[in-house]
Parts: sequence; C-alpha cells; structure tokens
Amino acid sequence: MSNSERMYSVIKKPVITEKATNDQINRNAYQFRVPVSANKVEIRQAVERLFEVKVNSVNTLRMVGKSRRRGWRSGTASNWKKAMVTLAEGNTIDLI
Repeated sequence: MSNSERMYSVIKKPVITEKATNDQINRNAYQFRVPVSANKVEIRQAVERLFEVKVNSVNTLRMVGKSRRRGWRSGTASNWKKAMVTLAEGNTIDLI
C-alpha cells in the first residue's frame, strides 16, 4: 500500500453529530472515524496532508459497539475508534 493510499484509509469518514458540530464552532475541533489500528501520528499526518491544514492536537478514543436485538436474536455492533482533531487558529475544514 502506498503512502497516499494509507492516508485515505486512515480517515474513513467524519462524525457529524450535534456535539461534533458544536466542537467545530467552539474549539475548531473535528471528529473522524478511523481504524482501530491507527495511531495519533498517522491521524495527524493524514489530516494535514489531505486537508492542507495545521493540526494542534489529536485525541483518540475507542467506542464500544452497541448491543443490538431483533426479536430473539441478539448481537453487538463492531467496536470502532474516534479521533478528535483540533486545528490551529485560522484553519478550517469544509466537510459538506
């Protein structure tokens, strides 16, 4: 896998929720869904190269999959990782 392919595979998709939108406005922080194997350095490099912005900090957390039940069948959704990326002053990302 080439370096650019890895950059695109690190950032899967943005997390767009009410709380994430408030973070964009108040703290200039954006949230992304990333692979569980991705680390903070890879996430920082991917965001800086793909969106051409300066990253101040990267916080990550592992989200536990929710329990799902339909009738008598039950299971869980898969676990995933969320990255909260804070950008430097004056930098923005247009997600829409």
